[in-house]
Amino acid sequence: MNEPQDEPADAAADIEAVERANTAFYEAMERGDLDELTGLWLPGEDLTVSCVHPGWPVLTGRGEVLRSYALIMANTEYIQFFLTDVGVSMTGDTALVTCTENILSGGPAEEGSSLGPLVGQLVVATNVFRRTPDGWKLWSHHGSPVLAETGEEEDEESPS
Repeated sequence: MNEPQDEPADAAADIEAVERANTAFYEAMERGDLDELTGLWLPGEDLTVSCVHPGWPVLTGRGEVLRSYALIMANTEYIQFFLTDVGVSMTGDTALVTCTENILSGGPAEEGSSLGPLVGQLVVATNVFRRTPDGWKLWSHHGSPVLAETGEEEDEESPS
């Protein structure tokens, strides 16, 4: 007897493939591999890609998006992403990945040091992927900084 299925049998394989594509995106950034990163985005301009880096305006078009990553990589000595709260949802040939990017990064080294000062940042991200004959490709990335309040700020606003 066949049991009813909520999703097609290959949905789990699709989700795993999207998760691998999402991981590849962050690993390419960590390595500063612009060639690999370029291959992860949708090719051509049939579907205009877009990107919003935290604090940046919307970037549209493959050239503008890839130039932004080249600029970031050229000015970032070290970057590492620890992804948490990763969720994947799909419909047809489109997949949506949401996650929290726990970022550790460093700029150019100071004199006498091998690495510049490290800075931590939390960013919530949405990555949209499209299925292509060459696998899942990024269509859009949107990152927004997490502006967490501390207990000190709340205490300062409380009446005495």
